[in-house]
Amino acid sequence: MTTPALLPLSGRRIPPLNLGPPSFPHHRATLRLSEKFILLLILSAFITLCFGAFFFLPDSSKHKRFDLGLEDVLIPHVDAGKGAKNPGVFLIHGPDEHRHREEEERLRNKIRADHEKALEEAKEKLKKSREEIRAEIQTEKNKVVLEMKMKEKKPLPPVPIPNLIGTNGGDPEDNELREKREKIKEMMKHAWDNYRMYGWGHNELRPIARKGHSTNIFGSSQMGATIVDALDTLYIMGLHDEFRDGQKWIENNLDFSVNSEVSVFEVNIRFIGGLLAAYYLSGEEVFKIKAVQLAEKLLPAFNTPTGIPWAMVNLKSGVGRNWGWASAGSSILAEFGTLHMEFVHLSYLTGDPVYYKKVMHIRKLLQKMDRPNGLYPNYLNPRTGRWGQYHTSVGGLGDSFYEYLLKAWLMSDKTDHEARKMYDDAIEAIEKHLIKKSRGGLTFIGEWKNGHLEKKMGHLACFAGGMFVLGADGSRMDKAGHYLELGAEIARTCHESYDRTALKLGPESFKFDGAVEAVAVRQAEKYYILRPEVIETYWYLWRFTHDPRYREWGWEAALAIEKYCRVSGGFSGVKDVYSSTPTHDDVQQSFFLAETLN
Repeated sequence: MTTPALLPLSGRRIPPLNLGPPSFPHHRATLRLSEKFILLLILSAFITLCFGAFFFLPDSSKHKRFDLGLEDVLIPHVDAGKGAKNPGVFLIHGPDEHRHREEEERLRNKIRADHEKALEEAKEKLKKSREEIRAEIQTEKNKVVLEMKMKEKKPLPPVPIPNLIGTNGGDPEDNELREKREKIKEMMKHAWDNYRMYGWGHNELRPIARKGHSTNIFGSSQMGATIVDALDTLYIMGLHDEFRDGQKWIENNLDFSVNSEVSVFEVNIRFIGGLLAAYYLSGEEVFKIKAVQLAEKLLPAFNTPTGIPWAMVNLKSGVGRNWGWASAGSSILAEFGTLHMEFVHLSYLTGDPVYYKKVMHIRKLLQKMDRPNGLYPNYLNPRTGRWGQYHTSVGGLGDSFYEYLLKAWLMSDKTDHEARKMYDDAIEAIEKHLIKKSRGGLTFIGEWKNGHLEKKMGHLACFAGGMFVLGADGSRMDKAGHYLELGAEIARTCHESYDRTALKLGPESFKFDGAVEAVAVRQAEKYYILRPEVIETYWYLWRFTHDPRYREWGWEAALAIEKYCRVSGGFSGVKDVYSSTPTHDDVQQSFFLAETLN
């Protein structure tokens, strides 16, 4: 079985890489100064350090060696009686005892001198006026800004752009297929042109109010999320004038030096993923440069006791936090587990290992942890390194973590066996504990909550049908046929969730409880916000099986979106898919252009 070289990654087309643990130059961070009290705190900390170092120097009368950074010689211990080597080692030190005393005294004198110098500097600072101190701080800030600008202007190392397959496949011979493809392209034009007219530069569009829109995942700044998110779709569809308009906006207006708190996960998949996809498709250097600039702004989110990143980070200050609702301040599996592909590509493009190391550290930490029933809970506390609430889902909160494990293996040209093992282990536990059949014979993926299976499946979980099919080749014990069948069963269930509504569009989640099957029960679960997951699974099933039903189902969904979600100013989600006269939510999500129409 062959595997497509280009994988939908939240609408992205990113080529495979064959990357082992890279060896790259050291990455240095820049220290910034701010207010007066921070300056005094630094001086106080330095004084304290000097005092501590002075008073806690080891007593040479009790220790044979004081480590001054001198070379140690490691000698294997040999048992003289048996003549066999002992695996242990002991230390032989070159300098004699007199030399040790001299070095210790020299170090003490140096610490005293540094201590006195620090005290003098502190006294001098305290003599200055508030205005003088502020001026010094501003000078230091200007210096840092200048250094950052110089760093941004420094060209990134040239790397070869892989040959992309399938971006210009030609027109289909079948007239009906060609017409359908042109219709999807026209829908993309309608969504883009209205965003261009009414929401340009804003993150998203309100197509009925005809103005810009944003949510807290993008912060308070106009970062053009729809522009960045849609670039690869525009390019693949051959809408090159629109692509160039987006490129010009990014070159002139996309600025990450803003006082704005953003979602690390969302900004990674939509901005960094979008920029990297645009770079690989077009070869335009600006997209690579912008992706690296943004990635540097996200790195402070990893400054936690465990290295598990915060969910949110302020792009200016670097201060991070987690969502208040997320199980006592926990990070979310689908968020910190959905960084790997972009961050590995960043290390590949820049020669800087920091991005690779951050995501590999997450993987190593997860491997060491105990997992109840082999399942990964959705919540992990970044301070303690412990699981939060025992809730496992292949839908929201968990979904793309599993997707990225599989695609990390594929992206490595199937050499990342660690990622494949983690994926296989996880899928086996999911199949054992979460995948069930309803009374009517529909296969669904439930959610595990504190030892109880909730018979509810989310729209987001419908991506798993495509994932099972994509992962069939290379599965354990030659179970490719089994996973193809499982993917097809999930696709059928998700199609039923669409087919059993008035609008032929699926709800946000649906239940399997007694006579109720593949239907939303609560009003708060009946909405559709232009999501792509079901259509994505149809796409995978079509590519791997060429069964025409999946194209037909995809076209049904496209017609339903055209009929019920299209408005004069773009496309809008609907609040109730069971109502024949839908109410629109007046939001055109950026992922609609990046994923649903791609």
